Amino acid sequence: MSSRQPERRPPWVVAAIGSGAFVVLLWLLEIVDASADHRLDRYGIEPRTGDGLLGILFAPLLHGGWRHLEANTLPCLVLLFLVLLSGVARGLQATAIIWLVAGIGVWLVAGSGTIHLGASSLIFGWLVYLVLRGFWNRNTVEILIGVVLFLVYGGVLLGVLPGEPGISWQGHLFGAIGGGLAAFLLGEPRRERAVV
Repeated sequence: MSSRQPERRPPWVVAAIGSGAFVVLLWLLEIVDASADHRLDRYGIEPRTGDGLLGILFAPLLHGGWRHLEANTLPCLVLLFLVLLSGVARGLQATAIIWLVAGIGVWLVAGSGTIHLGASSLIFGWLVYLVLRGFWNRNTVEILIGVVLFLVYGGVLLGVLPGEPGISWQGHLFGAIGGGLAAFLLGEPRRERAVV
């Protein structure tokens, strides 16, 4: 019998499958939500309520209609792909930090009587994470990717400011904070060699 190791997929394939699977999940949930007369939307984050705590877990998976989901689809595919490209474990850790910081921040700070949902909190977090991680890692390629992303998507970051009604700037803000925190916590700065 041969003891051949199973062939490992290239990182870009794993990242593509991961980001694609996440977006497919978002679309499937929106199909279910639309067929259920948008009853799933009540599982978004309702600030400072007991039921709203569940929203911390579910809100990034739910969207307020097809246009909302369409607007988040391409950024989710691109940014999550780049987050997972440098390692699935680290990408999932970064996503978990962003998810929790965004959800808890919205639950604590957003206006009463509102419901917040959508993957944009993750999108803002992934963007900030990708822009900052290269500086913490002191990795030239990651810095260049961050600069390019900032040039392409940087204007989006103005969404952390209060603005258009019906847009959760709080989700954007705390997602971005979560992305910065993830870049810091998961960064691997080179240790300076001690001179003896």
